[in-house]
Amino acid sequence: MRLKNIFVTAALAIGTSMIATTLTPPAFARVDVGISVGGAPPPPRVVGPVGVAPGPGYVWTNGYWDWSGGTWVWVDGRWLLPPHGRRVWVEPYYHPYGGGVYHYHRGYWR
Repeated sequence: MRLKNIFVTAALAIGTSMIATTLTPPAFARVDVGISVGGAPPPPRVVGPVGVAPGPGYVWTNGYWDWSGGTWVWVDGRWLLPPHGRRVWVEPYYHPYGGGVYHYHRGYWR
């Protein structure tokens, strides 16, 4: 009889947690995974918006240094259409990690 009570208690606990999980609205989260690189990027090239937006809703994204193939590669600024809604472009950023290593976070739409 005691074993039966344990199973009933466990079943109720699992069922309750499953109901709570299904009733909880999904959380919108972004996982930010940085890359450790061996050295700071070169100074940024300063270039403002080129021309006018090609259409309504386009956003100018500044040029930036990207880590690709084990080296820093310059990505020119460009006009981009956000993927959907009123997204905002968050520029890539770098910060020292220690010992001459930098942590690089790629840009993304938020």
